[in-house]
Amino acid sequence: MAVGALIGAYQEDDEGGLRALLPLSGRTLIDYQVRCASAAGAGPIVVVVERVPQALQDAFERLRLDGISVFPVSDVQEAVSRFEAGASILVVGDGIAPSAELVAQLVDEPEPAVVTVPDDEAHAAFERIDAESRWAGLAVVDAHLLGSTAVMLGDWDLQSTLLRRAIQEGAVRQPVAGDEEPLLVEREADLGDFQRRLIRASRGGRTDWVSRFVLPPIEEFATEQLMETGARPVWLIWAALALIVGASACFLRGWLGAGLVMLLLSLPLDLVANRLAILRLRPLPAHLLSRRILWAVSGIALLALGWWEMRHVSGWGALLSAIGGIAFAEAGRIEKHGFPADADTWLFSRRGAIVAAVPFAILGAWTPYLVGLLGYAALSFFIVQHVRHSASS
Repeated sequence: MAVGALIGAYQEDDEGGLRALLPLSGRTLIDYQVRCASAAGAGPIVVVVERVPQALQDAFERLRLDGISVFPVSDVQEAVSRFEAGASILVVGDGIAPSAELVAQLVDEPEPAVVTVPDDEAHAAFERIDAESRWAGLAVVDAHLLGSTAVMLGDWDLQSTLLRRAIQEGAVRQPVAGDEEPLLVEREADLGDFQRRLIRASRGGRTDWVSRFVLPPIEEFATEQLMETGARPVWLIWAALALIVGASACFLRGWLGAGLVMLLLSLPLDLVANRLAILRLRPLPAHLLSRRILWAVSGIALLALGWWEMRHVSGWGALLSAIGGIAFAEAGRIEKHGFPADADTWLFSRRGAIVAAVPFAILGAWTPYLVGLLGYAALSFFIVQHVRHSASS
């Protein structure tokens, strides 16, 4: 069954601006609400407005550039006309910041439902349903109910009237509590904790020692700075690729220090890109080509370093070490398929290989670095082999 979304964006905050335009994760609350609905598969997404200030128009344009169609309407009958007959409609209250998981769960509901919170002092700002519960700002209704409500609406508030009618029609009440509760936003300060929670949640798992112990402060800072810009996550991955290619060129010219600096600069970029995508509720595809070839391009940089060392320092041993290291690293990567994600922190990784070069670079010992890298990759491969065969036996 088709599921649309109806979002309110007309109530003002404490300072006279629209609640929908309060800042959240470098965008606005309406950005977040629409992206939640889109990520859950809702469409069309209709936003009920009384006026469209430039900031709201800018938010709609950002969403359209990301491929999310939004239809602002000021007339209830126009809103009704946007939905197919028989469709379910996700209703998101004005100023409501829900979790993406709760929205996704609600969109899958086969029957009309209303999300509720307890009627107590902590939820006094939410609209009361009865003596025991209040509306949490989320509901699923059918298009017929929206149409009949529009006919009788008059001067009443659309969302409140729709809520009352859904309750009268027997919509299922779904209580939520704790971290699942949507946030009712009335001022900018209300979003502080919610935003920090979103940023923490975007971090995800880390499977190598560099991303777990070295990069977090850099990654956090870069994410917080870039989430307020128009930077697209895929741009950061292409920037990482460009830096690695540039490092390869530097190695071929003998600019070894410059090449290592470029590799170090590339380290957090794909992690930051992934976090930005999660914050914008548009996760990067698991098989994104530009991200998958980071490994291969890094191998080319290692070959370039081995080639320079072979020609100018230590002969064939350096190049053979680089080739052997790449071979063991690729074999280990293939064998780690299905390996426990939290069990390979200290095994060979692209980031670990780059950071491990720093002390050797300080000493000017690049060939020993290549030999050590070969040993590191080989040892990691044999450890993975041992663990896999022990588990299978």
